[in-house]
Amino acid sequence: MSFHLQPVPIATGSDDTESRLVFADGFLVAVLVRLSEDHGAEAGQWFLEAGFGRVDDPREHKFADLDEAQAWIQRRLDGH
Repeated sequence: MSFHLQPVPIATGSDDTESRLVFADGFLVAVLVRLSEDHGAEAGQWFLEAGFGRVDDPREHKFADLDEAQAWIQRRLDGH
């Protein structure tokens, strides 16, 4: 599976404006948002703002970095 992360500013209504659109084999599967300094100890982590298809999950997910986020997305797409 091939991933492509496209940086794009996002209007969240907060200082969390850095994001990545995550494409898997050309399909949009997730939107990740980097948490701003407003989040204290969690600043710099990546938050799953939206997931589509198998990546859709109502639970809150935060990742230390983009590699961790991609690994989690890969597991979801693989059905695990």
